[in-house]
Amino acid sequence: MASHEFGAAVRQLREAAAPGAVGLPVGGRRVRGLRREELSELAGMSADYVRRLEQGRSHPSAGVVNAIARALRVGRADYERLCALAGYAAAEGQVPIDLGPGATRLLERFSDTPMVVSDAAMNLVAVNSAFMALEHWNLTGDRWEWNLAWRTFCDPLDAFKQSAADATEHEAILVARLKSSLLRYPADTSLAALVDDIRSRSRLFDTIWRAPRPVEAYESSATITQSDGDSVTLVGNLIAIPGDDLAAVMLTAAPGSDDAARLAEVVSAADGPAVIKVGQPGPG
Repeated sequence: MASHEFGAAVRQLREAAAPGAVGLPVGGRRVRGLRREELSELAGMSADYVRRLEQGRSHPSAGVVNAIARALRVGRADYERLCALAGYAAAEGQVPIDLGPGATRLLERFSDTPMVVSDAAMNLVAVNSAFMALEHWNLTGDRWEWNLAWRTFCDPLDAFKQSAADATEHEAILVARLKSSLLRYPADTSLAALVDDIRSRSRLFDTIWRAPRPVEAYESSATITQSDGDSVTLVGNLIAIPGDDLAAVMLTAAPGSDDAARLAEVVSAADGPAVIKVGQPGPG
């Protein structure tokens, strides 16, 4: 199964590659992306071997994975994914922290929806003005205080409250994401230190880490209290941005509800840019 998944990923990246971006002529093409023969020449292997890889009939060495990644000039997240599918730790294995174009467009196009973007280690990478208008999280502090999981388990925000059921779902999501990230980035010492720190500080986190809860839905609701004492209940939905290995959390209210009216009032007073990059001092 892993070989087939690796092969499918290589074919997808090959067909999505822009010939000009890898130094090939762009005119007179009848197929999308690169031909197998072109990839084989760029990567220094036979076209038949590329075909076997894509069909899941050969398992690549770490050198082959690196050669294909270099030939296709893939980004960090896609390189990490190829390594993981082939069963290898990436050469560098560090959590990517760049705010890519996909996440930037998401923040810009939903400027009236409170949103945060985090990296695979769950550090904040960027937020928008609508999120800042909720007033429940000042983007200050040291080390792990910028991290969504550390905040939840070690230093919960006073203005952020959840029911027992929603808290259970939220905790399961956080642990599942960190477990997955630690497997994908085994060489990231800061990520490992983050997990160790949360496990040492939070018995609850350590318990869930040892016996993970199933994640039924990547969403949960919470009530956020503003400085004027009014509150609004919002649902947070997790949206993966796989190309950059980032994730966005969008906070919305039920259409036509009092919370939707309150959210609209709060967001209308938001003042600032659509994209606020966060200078995170945490892992990654």
